[in-house]
Amino acid sequence: MFADRAKIYVRSGKGGDGHVSFRRELYVPDGGPDGGDGGRGGDVIFVVDEGMNTLVDYRNCRKFKAGDGEEGGKRRCHGADGEDIVLKVPPGTVIKEADTGKVILDLSNKTEPVVFLKGGRGGKGNMHYATPTMQAPKYAQPGQPAKELWILLELKVIADVGLVGFPNVGKSTFLSRVTNARPKIANYHFTTLQPNLGVVDLGEGQGFVIADIPGIIEGAAEGTGLGLEFLRHIERTKVLIHLVDAASTEGRDPINDIHAINQELKKYGIDRNAKPQIIAANKIDVMTETEQETVLTLLKEEMEPLGIPVIPISAVTGAGVKELLWKVETMLNKLPPETFEFEPEIEMDVMEDEKTLPFEVSYDESAGVYVVEGPRIERMLGYTNLESEKGFQFFQDFLKKNGILEELEALGIQDGDTVRLYGLVFDYYK
Repeated sequence: MFADRAKIYVRSGKGGDGHVSFRRELYVPDGGPDGGDGGRGGDVIFVVDEGMNTLVDYRNCRKFKAGDGEEGGKRRCHGADGEDIVLKVPPGTVIKEADTGKVILDLSNKTEPVVFLKGGRGGKGNMHYATPTMQAPKYAQPGQPAKELWILLELKVIADVGLVGFPNVGKSTFLSRVTNARPKIANYHFTTLQPNLGVVDLGEGQGFVIADIPGIIEGAAEGTGLGLEFLRHIERTKVLIHLVDAASTEGRDPINDIHAINQELKKYGIDRNAKPQIIAANKIDVMTETEQETVLTLLKEEMEPLGIPVIPISAVTGAGVKELLWKVETMLNKLPPETFEFEPEIEMDVMEDEKTLPFEVSYDESAGVYVVEGPRIERMLGYTNLESEKGFQFFQDFLKKNGILEELEALGIQDGDTVRLYGLVFDYYK
């Protein structure tokens, strides 16, 4: 089974909470706080495995979670870190956000492991919050939450050359002749159901990788049949060999076929000018010399003015095949060596940072108080001890740095007015 797409859920580990405890030993009065820090949550890591060529492993198992960090302990004991989870994928895998389909990460050229979702940071124990004025802090920092995301894994075949054409024009026969691939060959009137890859060896270290892209039909760009599943594999190729049935053995017009497939490629966003093509006029072995001359003349008159060469071949007898392969090799050598890679459309760090969390400042006329609320405020109050001098100073800086004081002033707050932040109420003085 060839699986080139999978939807999975990934979650990094939650950071362990900091611990609240106090040293209690005989003959050690006033031992002070000794709560340890929480452990770091495990990361979600992707690794490209050159030995894989399918995403089938992700068809049955769809949820992957890293380990949570443990809570800190007494006597300054640090909680154990959560275990990382490593997901292996084949070369050419692209990671997309499931809801929007936007690219997060392209693993085409990644040789080192990539941390996709970082585990939450462990919270600090109460031993860190002791001050001259607060010698017995009874609070600790909670661990950072886990990051979670539904993602799409898409495998886009990495090949130098893509072999395209309507079903039953001889692509599988051609591939079996020029490479070590052994696709099933028969007179099917339906398309091959998976891309076949093979290596063309021209000798003296020259050659290229070719992919038989399953037969594209009209309407493929709109999702007809399995069109979109196959078109995505063409994006990475540098050159396209467009195989046509020059003999029209099934009554098809080769010129119409070429234009039909190019139209589907254009709809999908694959520019003919940006991706060089070469026409392989197949099945000349069943044509007379007069028929060959007539058809090839029509094909060349139609295609060569567009900069698309036409070469007659027979995938069965091998006639013209070497000429075609060397022509393709020449075209590849003129192209830049860079591997196609998708640019990220979403920042990799998808976790909420405190500065990105929302908050709202408003005036409650019925109660006569100014109200500040939202996730950012909730999180700040969760780890700030306002009873300590240090905590109160941090609270004042938080209001200023986050623009809360500025918004209160814009609403017309005056000295002595009341401000409410959830359970906290205080009078405002500039």
